[in-house]
Amino acid sequence: MSQHTRALRPQDVAHLPAAGAIDAIAHARHGDPFAVLGPHQVDDGHWSIRAFLPEAESVDVEIDGRAPVSMERVHEAGFFVAAIEATERPVYRLRVRQGGDDALRDDPYRFGPALGHDALQALRGVGPHKFEDVLGARLLTHEGVAGALFTVWAANARRVSVVADFNGWDGRRHPMRLRHDVGVWELFVPGVAAGAHYKFEIVDRHGHLMPLKADPVAFAAEKPPATASILIATPDPDWSDAEWLAHAAAAEPRRTPMSIYECHLGSWARVVEEGDRFLTYRELAERLIPYVVELGFTHIELLPITEFPFDGSWGYQPVSLFAPTSRFGTPDDFAYFVNAAHRAGVGVILDWVPAHFPNDAHGLGNFDGTHLYEHADPRQGFHQDWGTHIYNFGREEVTSFLVANARFWLERFHLDGIRVDAVASMLYLDYSRKHGEWVPNQFGGNQNLEAIAFLRRMNETAYAVRPGVLTIAEESTAWPGVSQPTYAGGLGFGFKWNMGWMHDTLSYMSKDPLYRQFHHHDLTFGLLYAFSENFVLPISHDEVVHGKGSLFRKMPGDRWQQFANLRAYFGFMWAHPGKKLLFMGCEFGQEREWNHDQSLDWHLLEQPDHAGLKRLVGDLNKAYRGLPALHQRDCEPSGFRWLVSDDSHNSVLAFARFGEEGEAPVAVACNFTPIPRSGYRIGVPAKGFWREALNTDADIYGGGNMGNMGGVDSQDIPSHGFEQSICLTLPPLATLILERQDKS
Repeated sequence: MSQHTRALRPQDVAHLPAAGAIDAIAHARHGDPFAVLGPHQVDDGHWSIRAFLPEAESVDVEIDGRAPVSMERVHEAGFFVAAIEATERPVYRLRVRQGGDDALRDDPYRFGPALGHDALQALRGVGPHKFEDVLGARLLTHEGVAGALFTVWAANARRVSVVADFNGWDGRRHPMRLRHDVGVWELFVPGVAAGAHYKFEIVDRHGHLMPLKADPVAFAAEKPPATASILIATPDPDWSDAEWLAHAAAAEPRRTPMSIYECHLGSWARVVEEGDRFLTYRELAERLIPYVVELGFTHIELLPITEFPFDGSWGYQPVSLFAPTSRFGTPDDFAYFVNAAHRAGVGVILDWVPAHFPNDAHGLGNFDGTHLYEHADPRQGFHQDWGTHIYNFGREEVTSFLVANARFWLERFHLDGIRVDAVASMLYLDYSRKHGEWVPNQFGGNQNLEAIAFLRRMNETAYAVRPGVLTIAEESTAWPGVSQPTYAGGLGFGFKWNMGWMHDTLSYMSKDPLYRQFHHHDLTFGLLYAFSENFVLPISHDEVVHGKGSLFRKMPGDRWQQFANLRAYFGFMWAHPGKKLLFMGCEFGQEREWNHDQSLDWHLLEQPDHAGLKRLVGDLNKAYRGLPALHQRDCEPSGFRWLVSDDSHNSVLAFARFGEEGEAPVAVACNFTPIPRSGYRIGVPAKGFWREALNTDADIYGGGNMGNMGGVDSQDIPSHGFEQSICLTLPPLATLILERQDKS
């Protein structure tokens, strides 16, 4: 009895739990708090009310229509007990006094479970309930009382508590109820309002206290380096994008223009005069979106904005997958940004990271003292290159968590697509591993069968949720069928980044024009497989970091030639089959390598060459969108034909692009040497006037203004397999785009 503040009377014994149970509650060691706390029937007509309130000086039990009953402190740490006469389970409140304060509270431990059995099946992706509507923390009314329900999956924990600013971060105050059938812990805490900061305190199966864990399904989080989750009301933005959503649902992405501006929100622009702070989501809506519209891009692709602790990861090591990063504002602010984009006719794509997660102590790693989210075997569960954990795609709860997250962004925030990062690392068990460092699948192969099943399920879910949605794979190998439907044996993505095209063409462009004749195949090889997948041509952030230099600095020659090379390359890229992606800053020739800690060098636009390059990108997007032949058959071999593919000596190539029946064809000619070429004949697929729709050497772009005086008429001279041909002047280091047009 030494732990009690007074000796027990014989008549009190029935109302008290075992002394060991009281001590376990007082020291936060008890794994079943509802077996000790709250109302417990002693016999017919008598109940024992028990509460652990370490801050309280005195406590009364109050029941409507009855006189208050004083509770007795039976443990010095703050364990209180009262005997109540009642024929049914009493509905009571606790009046708690401390330091002159007097507050009436509802006792969390008088409430029954808030989640039914069917709802809990959402953890395994079963039933009509959404994962994020069951797991996490949300405001609700339970048994007629307003408060917050906290729920977390920690199947192997001995004890889990909510710790928060409303309980002094004291793990003894709000231990949770275990739902044994699914390994979920829940607790309804009355009176908690939006804005509360919280985490979960977990004791593992061996009795060891884990680092405090952020909520894996939190909708909001503190601004890093702080790491608490934030309880918010379910985001309910004032959407006004119904017209955009209807348009997107009716579109056929393979046959429509898609030109993507890839953007890192933290370094696109900053407010220098205010401590170099980030722009907010709302400020970005007012500045970034009009800029993207001005340039004619159809979509913005955001580097990951799911909450992440380390700025230097650019978002690719997220901790809270359901929370837009607080660096730029609230979830409602992010919804405002998306809505503004849609109102301006711009889609929003999110870089999404289901391949791995960081080992930050407050994150998913070793979550409940076991490898809950990741594989236990480091040959399967640890990524050596990135120092991150790999999700266990064979665990139903984990894949349900990830699939639900993909759907969440598409539904809750109206996103138009997700670009899935590091798909190759998911597909191959031996990705970046030597012999003996990986575990073969059940058939002895290196394919990650569980990850494949997950990706197919994710894609099927995404396309079921939103007609017209885009899923895009960053996949760098020759894995077959990445962008083929799952019913045809593919992975089910809508598109795949064409990493081979990017590597080959940048390798070519980085060479001195004198030597390009020996590497001509770098430009032509991509057409051997250009229609094997639905491709996006990516010039992404990965090409302008880690010592690779800026895109501008990759170009050889003097300054004029560097700009000319880049203009010619952009012309070739926009005319080439495949959707387009360009990383921010490349559109105006950012000269230094991208630095995530600094704004882009917007002052460069004061220089005519940089401004001209930006104007060219805008005009390329205008041509790409306005000339159906440049986008309608991006993913079909019938949309492309070589005109000149073998003139390596002159580093010239030419090709034709075709749209749907009745649309005017387009001819494209590229000269990748600084030598002008006059009288260069190419065959064309139609008789008539070929208007020079775009010339990258035009003086408005900073070029020498050499060209064809607006266009040329075809001649009855057969060439390159056609009855008609045109004779062109090819400017140095330039691309021409010509549209067959009837003269007015």
